[in-house]
Amino acid sequence: MNYKARYITTKEINEQDDTKQRDNNSSEEESDIYNELSLSNKGKSQPERIDPMDVQMAVFHCADGFLKQLMVTKLSQCQYALPLLVPDPFTHQFEFPLWTFRQISKSWKMRNISQTQPIYKAETPMVFFFRFGAVSSSKSQLMNSLINEKHNTFFHRHCQGSSRTRVLMDGVVEIAWFCPSETNDDKFSDCVAFCNLHGDAEDHDKQWQILSEMASVNVVLLPQLNKSMIKLENLYKDSKPLICLFTEDESTVIETRKGKYKIGLKDRNQSDVSEELRRAINNCLSEPSYTFRLEDICKYSEIRVDEEDDDDCRRGREAARRMMSLLENKALKDIKVKFLPCQGKLWHQWCQKNKELHRPQGDDLEMEISKKNTEMKNIRQQQHESDMSEFMKLFIKETTSHNVFFLYWLRILLDEYISADLSALLSKYNETWSTVLKLKTEKSEQLTVTQTKLEKISEDLQAATFGLEHIMREIGQIYESCESVKKDKKGKLFQFCFLPSIAAEMMISGFPLELMDGDAAHVPVIWISAVLDQLIKKLGDKRVFVLSVLGIQSSGKSTMLNAMFGLQFAVSAGRCTRGAFMQLLRLSDEMKELLNFDYFLVVDTEGLHALELAGRSTRNHDNELATFVVGLANLTLINIFGENPSEMQDILQIVVQAFLRIKEVRLNPSCVFVHQNVSDVTAGEKNMEGRRRLQKTLDEMTNLAAKEEVYDAECFSDVIRFDVQKDVKYFAQLWEGNPPMAPPNPKYCENIQELKETIKAHASESHGMTLEEFKDHIIALWEALLNEGFVFSFKNTLEISAYRRLEIEYSKWSWSLRSSMMETENKLHNKIENETIHEVDEINDLQMELKNASEKVEKGMSEFFEKNTYADILIQWKTSFEIKIKELQENVVRETKRKLNEILQQRDLKKKD
Repeated sequence: MNYKARYITTKEINEQDDTKQRDNNSSEEESDIYNELSLSNKGKSQPERIDPMDVQMAVFHCADGFLKQLMVTKLSQCQYALPLLVPDPFTHQFEFPLWTFRQISKSWKMRNISQTQPIYKAETPMVFFFRFGAVSSSKSQLMNSLINEKHNTFFHRHCQGSSRTRVLMDGVVEIAWFCPSETNDDKFSDCVAFCNLHGDAEDHDKQWQILSEMASVNVVLLPQLNKSMIKLENLYKDSKPLICLFTEDESTVIETRKGKYKIGLKDRNQSDVSEELRRAINNCLSEPSYTFRLEDICKYSEIRVDEEDDDDCRRGREAARRMMSLLENKALKDIKVKFLPCQGKLWHQWCQKNKELHRPQGDDLEMEISKKNTEMKNIRQQQHESDMSEFMKLFIKETTSHNVFFLYWLRILLDEYISADLSALLSKYNETWSTVLKLKTEKSEQLTVTQTKLEKISEDLQAATFGLEHIMREIGQIYESCESVKKDKKGKLFQFCFLPSIAAEMMISGFPLELMDGDAAHVPVIWISAVLDQLIKKLGDKRVFVLSVLGIQSSGKSTMLNAMFGLQFAVSAGRCTRGAFMQLLRLSDEMKELLNFDYFLVVDTEGLHALELAGRSTRNHDNELATFVVGLANLTLINIFGENPSEMQDILQIVVQAFLRIKEVRLNPSCVFVHQNVSDVTAGEKNMEGRRRLQKTLDEMTNLAAKEEVYDAECFSDVIRFDVQKDVKYFAQLWEGNPPMAPPNPKYCENIQELKETIKAHASESHGMTLEEFKDHIIALWEALLNEGFVFSFKNTLEISAYRRLEIEYSKWSWSLRSSMMETENKLHNKIENETIHEVDEINDLQMELKNASEKVEKGMSEFFEKNTYADILIQWKTSFEIKIKELQENVVRETKRKLNEILQQRDLKKKD
């Protein structure tokens, strides 16, 4: 996603360098500057560059539908204009590539309402730019100043690598959107589409006619008026707003009549022109105007639409629409219960019973185990007897046709179907949450009722998430229930043994497959094993390198994997990753020879420490998930938002302790720490001490765990391979500016490339594992984790409740200390600026200032541990939390002193200058 890739110049290579010094035998004294600099250069023509936009359009013309869609999606992420109408270079018939827009969504905020919409559905005003004749000013450059003056949304003649001899852009119409964020920087208050016709409009009548008709405002560039300009005269007479930009006129903006403007460009400041044009467009849009929608272009018969031209695409769309018709007039929260019965309550009950089976309690264990086995068989029988919905029958039927377009269309239409209801639910949730906060401060009697209402909305939100992953989960449960009772579903529509083949084909086609069900916190081992068996049957027992990622919720895990490998893990705020998903990534022949395996198998996971909508995520689930994905992989990326790894240290302690306890499973994991959103380029050097402390902490807790488990391990790298010098990476922030108009940060993209090199280095030292070994490894590891209950959970729910209360109090105590130190930092900052202090005394300036807050915290802690209802349970954590508070105080003081010393140094350097 590095937008700078567009500026890589391409040119023919001449045998002789044009800058080569001419032969000159005369001495320096005899040289004649007038003679030498006026020598003819006729024999050496300048190498002609290939315009970057020609390169882009050449790839676009040669690509299939999926690659075109990927290209346009990436161009959109880079905040570049997208091809809207594309002339065929041979037939000159032009095409509307609607399919390429299907994966793009845009977000904006206006009138205090935030919204995210698929761009092909968005109804917005549209401003159409075109030119008549040859003009001296750049139309595209002028458009950029309206949309994002810091970024070249439209490529123009003054961009690096631009060439005068473009051959594939003439007649192309590009489109871009301005999305407001309701800040002072907004150029427009509404989401506005901007269309740009390349070339002279006189030569591209059809494109001009269609877009000028659909536009809310037309903007034309021309050198001067000409009586033969019938098109312009008709536009001027029409009621639709028109803005004329004259490149050979020096006048400022003039409104010649209502909705008609004239602006001169010659010898004028670009900023002044841009501001006048922006104001004119805003004035035009303030009146009721036409709205533009991408799909409306399809109504013009002279335009060829890519979706209608491709038979597979059209058939896939029709099949997906037939499935979606079955969901019409159904409440979103009831769909999964009605159409996907096997994965709901019955599957969750089976998972719970299975965990209880592996962790039996009571005096008569044999009786308990027998009882659980019987209950689990009964649940499988109920799953098997449940009727298969027409929705699922149709899905299974369509997947046998191996039309990948069908799966893409179904995903697109499902996202479109749930987005409106999901948006409304989220809005309702935020509104109710705000009411809860208000009632808490007022201590109102309505608080309990409103909190109950909030919980109900949370459950509805959880039930409303519905995607391809849920359909595949249902197929997995249908298979497991049939396998358990050894019978096909009634009706004999198909043999159940065929189902894993569907999932295997999807994985080969690039779709992720759910490895761990995030809702039930369980791995469907029977289903996953069967799918991997089918993969082996179709591909052979290929060798894979397993790469997993782990991190706190919304720390950018899925985004990082998508950027690194071009994958399609869910990254939206409405439905992020839940559980764990695996995706196959085939290597090129060159990479196969270099790394000695055939595929990367990438495992993405849900965020840890996430109290999800219904508050269902627990420490137990987080620890199990982390141990599973780290133990499963050859390499795990530990993703951390910011520079402080403390949140992940706790998880890693449990992971190490679990690895030491499950000795029967052969594990050989390694890890790399990735710190996201660290903008300082010297972060690696500055955080040397932090990395040293990280390694020390990890080594100490590993050593302690090893003593408890009677295991020969002295440091963290004895259990999980980790080199503190090489395996800690710092990533710049993802966006270059503020969304929604910000492009991806090129530095982030460079960091992604550096991380890829690190991964390749790890992979080159590993033998990976075969698919058969991977399957066996999943079975053994999950079985071991099911048997290992102690390390993942507290003794009972009472302890969990008590610990959560303690964590809430700890957050208050820590905030009290931090806020007190922030006040001190601000006061000392002012003194430094006023030159009343010349050094920072840690004891007098910082520790003394923190003393009052520290004493209040100590008193609060003492009262909490002595007087709380759960005092007898909380006492076991008293010492560790006292140590945490003490360490927090030391860290806060040390960090504040470092910041203030940097300010002092900067002040002294300014004085020297």
